Amino acid sequence: MQNAARSNDRAIPAFSGVTIQAIARTLAAQPPTPPHPAMNEFDAFEIKMRAAGMGDAAVRAFERNYRALVRDESGMIPEESISPVESIASHRDIRDTPADPALPGQTVVIKLNGGLGTSMGLQGPKSLLPVRDGLTFLDLIVRQILEMRRGDGADVRLLLMNSFSTSAATLAHLERHRSEGLADAKDVELMQNQIPKVDAATLRPAEWPADPALEWCPPGHGDLFPALAGSGWLDRLLEAGVRYAFVSNSDNLGAVPDPALLSHFAASGAPFLMEATRRTAADRKGGHLAVRKSDDRLLLREVAQCPDADTGAFQDIDRHRYFNTNSIWLRLDALRDRLAADGGVLPLPMIRNRKTLDPRDPGSPAVYQLETAMGAAIGCFEGAAAIEVPRSRFAPVKTTGDLLALRSDAYEILADGSVALHPARNGRPPVIRLSGGYAKIDALESLGVPGLRECASLEIDGPVTFEDGVRLFGDVKIKATSPGVVAAGDYRDEVIEFS
Repeated sequence: MQNAARSNDRAIPAFSGVTIQAIARTLAAQPPTPPHPAMNEFDAFEIKMRAAGMGDAAVRAFERNYRALVRDESGMIPEESISPVESIASHRDIRDTPADPALPGQTVVIKLNGGLGTSMGLQGPKSLLPVRDGLTFLDLIVRQILEMRRGDGADVRLLLMNSFSTSAATLAHLERHRSEGLADAKDVELMQNQIPKVDAATLRPAEWPADPALEWCPPGHGDLFPALAGSGWLDRLLEAGVRYAFVSNSDNLGAVPDPALLSHFAASGAPFLMEATRRTAADRKGGHLAVRKSDDRLLLREVAQCPDADTGAFQDIDRHRYFNTNSIWLRLDALRDRLAADGGVLPLPMIRNRKTLDPRDPGSPAVYQLETAMGAAIGCFEGAAAIEVPRSRFAPVKTTGDLLALRSDAYEILADGSVALHPARNGRPPVIRLSGGYAKIDALESLGVPGLRECASLEIDGPVTFEDGVRLFGDVKIKATSPGVVAAGDYRDEVIEFS
């Protein structure tokens, strides 16, 4: 192991893995130090991270955020410090850009695949959730990549940014695609880092002997940059002639590498391009674009970075019009150069999330989870830009309501594996609100799937089942104090009640 640990410019000796683990156990047995530790107490975090196999890039990125926490930086972006974005370039203006046949072979598609579907009652990766006809998100992603390869003959690369929680199940599922060359971990997997939770009272590494796994948390999708660098994938891709990366969430099947966008991005010379779309009522809590008044540069503000007093302005979709789809285009050589200039760490704003150490136990100790957002890198690159894309490129699944919409005829699954809103929806997804009884996937499976092609909003409160052949139009509410069955037929702008 390298003697890379440092604090306040002083080196600590290199240790073997066994010795580091012994030191970590010794530290764990010591009584906690007083609150607000001195800066050199980052050593305890570094020892813990290196004992868990985290490399220099991950350690340095976490150290930067920890230093900000010790300085009591909140990461907040108040409304008074930003201005709304009035306009950005539009996909409409570049969609006819001729595709450069040489570019796909210089491109890697990276899917963020670290999330479990626990909020929907799943025990495994969300990307293995069936969408339609037994096909999972991951199957459709593979179909997208294969379609691109067939279209231009280029060896478009696929990387899945897995977490320790999703790696095994994802790779096992990919075995069914082995004949297509998409099953070997060494060729398709970029491993996400993990970081320690911070005890909110002592600012030392959180400890939970009953379940040590709970002492760790994901670092947010801003971890993409240290993961690429620290894993060796950044150098490996550049050496293979790959210059461009398209990055998006694995649960967003609308995010397909668009040849016109790729050509536009390559020709622009921009180091970073964010895909954004117009906000709707469904996007009030999503991160939005803004302009930093201090230097007139674009930035991304997430809801966790908004002071409570500014919530109204944050959720004003007419003031802050553009929503971050979490799909970006990245010049890999620009990332390499920026990392070199910044000491190996992109200066992404720290997001401080206060939680309980055991999420299921509100009485467990308070902790900080220090995260960064991938899209926040728009403020790190000189010349970074954003482009407005159609809503069809944004179809994520965060709730069972989102999945219900995706499974309905409001969306089309195209032959190339992509997903798009039906043209009749004019780019606007249905707004679906399901009561708590439908928060888990099992309850959704028993609900049935109504026709939602021309449904503006659907609200369900109570136990109901849709027969085959139900079509909803306009705004429909269903209230059930006892189980009810919605019979086949058309329902328009009405309240359906069962008692």
